[in-house]
Amino acid sequence: MPVAAPLAARDYGQQGTIFPILEPDILKSIETKLRAAEASGKIAAMNKDLAKRTTALVKRPPPVVGLSTATKTRSWTYDPTITIGDDIRDHKGALIIARGRRINPLDTVGLRQSLVFLDGDNAGQVAWALKSTTQLNAKLILTGGSPFDRMKAAQRRFYFDQGGQLVGKFGIHALPAVVEQQGKVLKITEVALPPSR
Repeated sequence: MPVAAPLAARDYGQQGTIFPILEPDILKSIETKLRAAEASGKIAAMNKDLAKRTTALVKRPPPVVGLSTATKTRSWTYDPTITIGDDIRDHKGALIIARGRRINPLDTVGLRQSLVFLDGDNAGQVAWALKSTTQLNAKLILTGGSPFDRMKAAQRRFYFDQGGQLVGKFGIHALPAVVEQQGKVLKITEVALPPSR
């Protein structure tokens, strides 16, 4: 069986021509480009454009897609009860909620105001919502249109269902729709409004 001999490191010296590194430092290159862009006003213009686009999106968020106007009134219930998948423990390891326990948030906190979903660009839906609700008994939640324009015109607070998170959770497909508490569940009604004259 062959045995490996110990190896010793040796300096063999320079074995060819050495050339200096000619690549520019990437960080210095980026810094130079940024300073040039700042000096030319390009960064200020980009910031101004970004602020303008952001303001426009806040004032008029993208509408929720896939919703229609209710042509018939229909109602159903939504049970918000969840089942805990894993034990929930505090920072010391003490059990707070055991796995498998069912929890209904309505047992602890009730829905004090109805949630009214409507298209802010539909004048008939907006008029119906303003006429049939008050600021105390309902939150008006837009799925399209500008909440700021509506607030200014009606002197009432409007919200927006960003990305359709709520209408998706409740299974709403047509507007206007009303969500209200009914015992330990939520009753959801898509309301067919009479034709406007």
